[in-house]
Amino acid sequence: MRHDGSVQCEVFDVGRLIDSLQANDPGVGAVVSFVGYVRDINQGEAVAGLFLEHYPGMTERSLQNIIDNARACWPLRAVEIVHRIGPLSISEPIVFVGVSSPHRQAAFEACAFIMDYLKTDAPFWKREDVTSGARWVDARDSDRSAVARWADAQHRATIQHASV
Repeated sequence: MRHDGSVQCEVFDVGRLIDSLQANDPGVGAVVSFVGYVRDINQGEAVAGLFLEHYPGMTERSLQNIIDNARACWPLRAVEIVHRIGPLSISEPIVFVGVSSPHRQAAFEACAFIMDYLKTDAPFWKREDVTSGARWVDARDSDRSAVARWADAQHRATIQHASV
């Protein structure tokens, strides 16, 4: 079992990351991944590119906390999070989230959980370059609503670990 979260400027290799989630582990029954890309339009306005900043040290601790919370809720064999920073062009990958688990449902849920928390809790700041200039992008209400749905999973994990 292994988990890793990293922040980097460089483009990542999705295939290599997916392969690392299984890594000849006979206990893996499912691998689920998500890749987020820079899109060309947001909030009805053309986007020319993005710039992502983060808070070094705090960001890595936040990623580890999200991973630890996912592990408390689901039986995960491996977790990979890679989040890019710096200038990004349209169609470039921004974030990779991948998990492996003995079971597909756990892998699907854990991947969604991690991505939802990355959108709201990780200290990244995103500036979009749009036709009207540059603007900082805040978490949306829909992102906060997505996180709220996981309260039951975290509560069940707390009860489960308390009874062990």
